[in-house]
Amino acid sequence: METIQVLCNKLAASLHPWMSEIATALVACVLIVLAPDINRALQRLVGARHFVVRTSLFILINAFGFGILIVWLAPQLASGLRGLTGTWLVPVLVLSFIFIGVWAQRQRQL
Repeated sequence: METIQVLCNKLAASLHPWMSEIATALVACVLIVLAPDINRALQRLVGARHFVVRTSLFILINAFGFGILIVWLAPQLASGLRGLTGTWLVPVLVLSFIFIGVWAQRQRQL
C-alpha cells in the first residue's frame, strides 16, 4: 500500500503544474456531455421563434455561456484539486475522467 501512495504522490507532484489545464479539461468534458441536453431544452423554449432569435440565443448559450462557465469553473476546480494531497489527487482525477467517460457512453456520445 505504501508503494501505491509513493507513486500517487510522485504522479501528483508532476501533475500540479498542469492543474489549471486538467481542471479546464474536466469542465469542458462535462459541458460536452451536457451540451446536447442544454441545446434540446433551448430548442424547446425558442423553437417557434424567428430564425434570428433562435440563432442569437444559440450563439449566446454555446459560445458565451459555455465559455463563461469554463472560465469561471475551471479555476475554482483547479483550486479545489490543488488542496488535495497526492494520495487523493490521482485517484480523484482518474475516477473523475472515468465517470465522465461512462456518463458520455450512457448518453450515447461515444
